[in-house]
Amino acid sequence: MSQENIRNFSIIAHIDHGKSTLADRLLELTHTIESKKMKPQFLDSMELEREKGITIKLKSIRMNYNYLGKDFILNLVDTPGHVDFTYEVSRSLAAVEGTVLLVDAGQGIQAQTLANLELAKKQNLIIIPVINKIDLPQAKVQEVVEELVNLLKINESEILKVSAKTGENVEQILKAVIEKIPAPKKENLEKPFRALIFDSDYDSFKGVIAFIRIVDGEVENNQKIKLFAANAAAEIKELGYFNPGRSPQNKLYAGEIGYIATGIKEPGKVMAGDTIVKIQFPAINIEPLPGYQEPKPMVFASFYPENPDDFDLLKDALSKLKLNDPALTFESETKEALGRGFMVGFLGTLHVEIVAERLRREFNLNLVISTPSVVFKIINIKGEEKFIYSASDWPDTSQIKETQEPWVLLEIITPLIYLGKLMEILKNLNGIYADTQYLSSQRAIIIYDVPLRGVITGLYDKIKSASQGYASMNYKISGLKPAKLVKMEIWIAGQKEEALSKIVSENEAYREGKFVVEKLKEVLDPEQFSVPLQAVVSGKVVARETIKARRKDVTGYLYGGDITRKRKLLEKQKKGKKLMKGKGTVQVPTKAFLEIFKNQ
Repeated sequence: MSQENIRNFSIIAHIDHGKSTLADRLLELTHTIESKKMKPQFLDSMELEREKGITIKLKSIRMNYNYLGKDFILNLVDTPGHVDFTYEVSRSLAAVEGTVLLVDAGQGIQAQTLANLELAKKQNLIIIPVINKIDLPQAKVQEVVEELVNLLKINESEILKVSAKTGENVEQILKAVIEKIPAPKKENLEKPFRALIFDSDYDSFKGVIAFIRIVDGEVENNQKIKLFAANAAAEIKELGYFNPGRSPQNKLYAGEIGYIATGIKEPGKVMAGDTIVKIQFPAINIEPLPGYQEPKPMVFASFYPENPDDFDLLKDALSKLKLNDPALTFESETKEALGRGFMVGFLGTLHVEIVAERLRREFNLNLVISTPSVVFKIINIKGEEKFIYSASDWPDTSQIKETQEPWVLLEIITPLIYLGKLMEILKNLNGIYADTQYLSSQRAIIIYDVPLRGVITGLYDKIKSASQGYASMNYKISGLKPAKLVKMEIWIAGQKEEALSKIVSENEAYREGKFVVEKLKEVLDPEQFSVPLQAVVSGKVVARETIKARRKDVTGYLYGGDITRKRKLLEKQKKGKKLMKGKGTVQVPTKAFLEIFKNQ
């Protein structure tokens, strides 16, 4: 098919604005999926996505549509909406020429709407504004129209109003995609083959499957290719496009989105943002395509297998997850109490939770996970600088001259009635007020400079709770600032549990310690002996709780006789428990680690 009849586009939206439902209607209108196979949120194929009701992984699918008597190929690259998966969005936008900006008629413009719009503008994409959920009783269509007009500086007539749930006006989106989004450039077909890798997956038979956007030239099955960044040669085992499964083809052309089965069995060699070219003789000089700005993880957690023999399995699992999640970083580390494991870098705490769950479900791994922490900078008494990724690496207080932590510029979009509550929450985080901008007479954007440490410890849930779900947030790293920080250790039954240690503000040590020991008391099962739980800072206990021992009625079978018989049995039980308390150890299950960091 001619390049003139190809359109590549994505859908960007804040979480829960109906993006997956809109994708369903587009698949139905183009008859891409048979009606008997159709199910809600069809592209959200991962079990975790369906459970949480959010898109985690970008998806690519090819649709065919006839418009005014002409057949068109519409390549949709679906995107996530949560702030932790912004990097997924940036990669999908690099593969397309235009995007549908979807806004909920009930909620209006949200923080992630602005963040995703900024990414689309950086790529110089055509933006099609769409208001969804116009069928809702609480829909504020005119108010949202005004917000979009002010934000995009456009006429009201350019905004489409649809209901993805009922299908009302959804066909107008397909027409707008064809009429407004430009086709791939014809002249690119004549150039030497170049393709951009925007995602990848692993197949045990065909090796790494690279998801590609062909920018220049054409490629055929069984041809020899080279990956620029990895300098790795391969032979194409299969190529094709997604509709929605893999549909093998003999040839793909410039402007098309599809996949190449590379046959490469080492996941680390195939990276998102790399360029694929053909191996040609004589060799010609070809420049790689501009890739992506590498994401910089700012949240770190240690992952250790419960069974030390599973170390290699964990390494293999992380390598395979990194294939379609390049924002994930990991390097091996060793701790005396836990053995061999990995320090893993993430973009946020939801990212930590999703990866931990995928490792458990997809690879059957039981893990010990440390409390997520941000990266800190320490200047020691010799003036040397060191970055600290884990509480276990924190030096002795006597060696520290200055500590610094990352701060972020936080944007919260909220109805005006919740402004006071939200400012109080940010003030408690030691946030510094920067600005207030008004989207409309009803809603505003408040901007604060806050420590990243405060953002990752449940701020998202606090904001949603204080605003009854109406506020949303987005943040960008603004730099490092000095801070008074200390290491808080957690001791369980007289033994230090290094995985639960964390770096906290000196002023918040008591509150943080109290929270952790209280949560441990909830999630740990009672033992045959009493278990003290202590939060310790610089050798001083700042918070304590005790899990009472299980108690067996050792006198229950006695039905008479002297009271001294009962006393002897109770004394014997007391001595036994005291002995057990001195020798007993407590195993902290994986679910306890997960429960603690999820509720922080």
